[in-house]
Amino acid sequence: MIFRDHLVVVRGGGDLGTGVVFRLRRAGFPVIVLEIPQPMAIRRSVAVASAVLEGRARIEDMDAILIDDPATALETARSGAVPVMIDAALPPPPINPSVIVDARLAKYNIDTTREDAPLVVALGPGFTAGEDCDAVIETMRGHSLGRVIWEGSASPNTGIPGLVGGESAARVVRAPTPGILSWKVTIGDMVATGQVLGDINGVPIRSRVGGVVRGQLPAGYDVEWNWKLADVDPRAERSACFEISDKSLSVGGGVVEAVLSWLNRAAA
Repeated sequence: MIFRDHLVVVRGGGDLGTGVVFRLRRAGFPVIVLEIPQPMAIRRSVAVASAVLEGRARIEDMDAILIDDPATALETARSGAVPVMIDAALPPPPINPSVIVDARLAKYNIDTTREDAPLVVALGPGFTAGEDCDAVIETMRGHSLGRVIWEGSASPNTGIPGLVGGESAARVVRAPTPGILSWKVTIGDMVATGQVLGDINGVPIRSRVGGVVRGQLPAGYDVEWNWKLADVDPRAERSACFEISDKSLSVGGGVVEAVLSWLNRAAA
C-alpha cells in the first residue's frame, strides 16, 4: 500500500460513489465515506451507503462498515475495509484527508470548495474545475464518460436517464403519489411490463418495461411525488444487479487518474 498515507474522503456512497471507492481501494488508498441518515441510493446491492441501514455491506469483495467515531473510522480505513460515517459535514480530526471526492450527484454544488483538501474532485455537472474544485469527472454516458476535466465543467444535466438496454426514462420507476413506500418485489426479481411492483399508501407502482429489478429504495421510506423509486433493467441479466456497473467503474477510474496525476505533479 504505497498510498496508505493519502486518505481519501468520499462524500456520497451511492452506486457511482461506490465505483470510486472500489477503484481507490484496489489502488491502495484508504477511504472513508460520508453519508446521510436516509441514503437515497437506488442500486443498494452495490452501494456502500447500504451500511447505514444494515450496519455493514459487502459489495463484491469489498466490506463497508458503519462507524460513528472518527478515530475508529481512520483505523478501519487503514485496515482495508471501508468505514461509512453518517455526517453531512466534513469530519473532524484525526481525519485529515489528502483528497475529497464529492460523489453526491446533486447536479449542483451543495457546499464543496477547493479549500476542503489539498485535492478536491467532483463528479458530474454543477462544478467548475479551477473554481470550486480542482478536477471534475464526466458522468454522462458516451465518448467522454470517466474523462478528467482540469478546466471547465462536465456536460450539463439533461434530466433524461441514459440508455440501458434500449430504454431510457421508461426504465426508471417514479412515485405516483407521496406517502409510505411498500414493495412486492426485491432487487434481482424479474418483472413484466405493467406489473405491480409495490404501492404507496395503496396506490400501485407499476413497471413500464419488462426486465430485472436492478435497484430500489428501501421499503418504509416516506417519499414525495415523482421521486425515483427503482430501476428496471430490460437487459434482464440478474447477476449484473450485484456487480458494480461499467459506468461506475469508469467514473472511479477517472478519479484514480486525477489523484495519481496530482501526486505525480506534487512529486516533480
